[in-house]
Amino acid sequence: MKLFKQKFINEALDFLEFSELTEVQETVIPLLEQHKDCIVEANTGSGKTHAFLLPIFEALDPALAQVQALILAPTRDLANQIYEFAMEISSKSVQPITIDLYIGGSDRDQVLANLNKRQPHIAIGTPGRIFDLVIKENILKAYTCDYFIIDEADMTLEQNFMEEVGSVLDIIQPKATKAVFSATIPNGLKPFLKKYLKNPVNVDVHPRQVSSLQIEHMFIKTKEQDRFIGLKRIISAINPYLAIIFCNTKESSELVYNWMKQLSMNVVLIHGGLDYRKRKQLMKRIERLEFQYIVATDIFSRGIDIKGVSHIINYELPSRIDFYIHRTGRTGRVDFDGMAISLYEFNDNSYLDKLEAKGVRCAYKDIKDKEIVDATVRHQRAKREWKENELDYQAKLTVKKPKKIKPGYKKKYKQEVAKAKKKLARKK
Repeated sequence: MKLFKQKFINEALDFLEFSELTEVQETVIPLLEQHKDCIVEANTGSGKTHAFLLPIFEALDPALAQVQALILAPTRDLANQIYEFAMEISSKSVQPITIDLYIGGSDRDQVLANLNKRQPHIAIGTPGRIFDLVIKENILKAYTCDYFIIDEADMTLEQNFMEEVGSVLDIIQPKATKAVFSATIPNGLKPFLKKYLKNPVNVDVHPRQVSSLQIEHMFIKTKEQDRFIGLKRIISAINPYLAIIFCNTKESSELVYNWMKQLSMNVVLIHGGLDYRKRKQLMKRIERLEFQYIVATDIFSRGIDIKGVSHIINYELPSRIDFYIHRTGRTGRVDFDGMAISLYEFNDNSYLDKLEAKGVRCAYKDIKDKEIVDATVRHQRAKREWKENELDYQAKLTVKKPKKIKPGYKKKYKQEVAKAKKKLARKK
C-alpha cells in the first residue's frame, strides 16, 4: 500500500487496519497531491471519504494556524461522519491538528467564541452553517484554504444551497485545489462546476457499472396486495446480520416501525424529523449492533457508513434511480457481499426497465415456504398482465351497463364481461 510522508497517517491506517487502497483512492489521491481539480463519480462505498482526507493530511502543516481545508457535506449526519474519520487519522499526530465541525444544532455562541480565539486547520460542515460563518459573520477565514471539497455533490449543490456554496467559493484563493465527489453528477450541476473548477480531471470509477457486483438485486412483486404482507414475507425468508428498510416518507417509515415493534422485532427508526442529538445517540447504538433492523428514510442513504449491513429492503422504491443506487450502496461495501430486496408493483415496470438500462442486474423472485425462489421473468409477466388489462378494457367496451339498476346487476355484469373476454381471447 502507498506510504505517506506524514508518518502519523501510516500509523493511523495501520491502526484502522487499511490493508490496501481502493480503486478510487489510488486514482484520486495522486491527483489531489498534484493539486489538480477533480470531479469524481464513484460507487457508494468505494472509499471516497479517505480519497480526499488522506491527501489533505499529507499536505497539512500543523504549525500554520489557519484554515487549510474546507469540506462541505449535505447533512449533519454525513458531516459528523467525515469529522469522525478525520479525527481518527489526526489522533496519531504528535503535533496537535485542530478539526472543527460546523452544523446546525450546535451552540452558535460557543462556535463564534472559539473562532475568535483560533482558526481550525480543517473545517467540516453543512452548506448553510458554513455560509453563515464564512460570508455572513466573516469569522471563519476559509479564504486561506488549500483544499475545498464538496462531498455528495448532487445533494450538497441542490438549488437552495448552490448560491450559498457559490458565495463561499467566490472568496476561496484561486490556487486552492477543488474537488467534488458523488456517486452521480447530474447534468444540471455541470455549468456550476465549469465556473468554479479549473480544467478538472473527470474520474469515473466503474463507468458502466452503476452498482457494485457484490450486491444481489432482487425484486419481489406485491401482487397488488398490502405492502405489509410483502414485507412480512421478506422478513420471514431472511435472517439478516443488519438490515435497513427504506421508506419514501417520514409517515410511512413510522408506520413500518410501529408495525415491526408490535411484532416484537429488534428495530430502530431513523428519519429527518428526529432531533439530531437523538439521531446521533441512535447511531452510536446502531454502530454497537444493538439492532437487527433499521427503518429509515433517504436521509440514511447518503454516505453514512454502517459496518455489517447485510440486507437492504426497499419497502417503497424511491422516485429517482440515483436514490436507488444510494440506498443499495449501504450494503456490499468494500470486501463484503450484500443483498437488496425491493417490493414492486405492475406500475413500476418502466422504472425497472430504467434500472436494467443503467446496468443493475435485476433478479425477479418470489417467496414460497419462507424461501426466496425464482419468479416468472418480469417481462413475460408484464406482457401477460398488459394483455390481460387490454382484454379487460376491450371486453368492457362491448358490454353495456344497464340503464336501470336491479338487484344482482354487478354479478351479472361481471359474468357478461368474462364471456366477452373469452370470445376476444379466442379471436386473438
